[in-house]
Amino acid sequence: MDTALLLKNINRHIQLTADETEKFTALLHYKTAAKKTCLLTEGQACQTISYVCSGALRAYCLDKDGKESTIMFAMADWWVTDMFCFLNQQPAMMFIEAIEDSCMCELSKTNFDLLLQRIPKFEKFFRVLMQNAYTREQLRTIENLTLTAEERYNRFINKYPQVIKQVTQKQIASYLGITPEFLSAIRRKKALG
Repeated sequence: MDTALLLKNINRHIQLTADETEKFTALLHYKTAAKKTCLLTEGQACQTISYVCSGALRAYCLDKDGKESTIMFAMADWWVTDMFCFLNQQPAMMFIEAIEDSCMCELSKTNFDLLLQRIPKFEKFFRVLMQNAYTREQLRTIENLTLTAEERYNRFINKYPQVIKQVTQKQIASYLGITPEFLSAIRRKKALG
């Protein structure tokens, strides 16, 4: 398993010694998933947090009528889990599926707790990740309440240009909380200038 990209991700926030790197990588489990594979389903025990080495994942939930709402995308070099359920060992509230053939490094809840115990500087690393995630979700909530769908779409494509290349229009519409048809109209209007 090549962990170079993962270690670079970690080194943005904390520096590991060779011994710490060895201890960390020993706790990881490498997993692959074919496109359309469901890695987590609603109600299932949420046992892992995953780092996406390659490919792309999507986290979503279903309403009572079966309509999907995309919570987040996770591309290469991103982390993903159902965080509340992972930390509190509750049944998952959402689904996580591979939207491309993907490779992940997973950390089980048991190994996550061991990691924080054995290498305390990982407390800082995961605190920074969670702060960034919280900030991102707070801004998304404010944007959903204050911006038009067209403004939200423009912000999304400017902020996540790599995501646009890897997800479907239907998935983007689901993330923005609009119908695919409305997104098509926004895109047509944008193309016409």
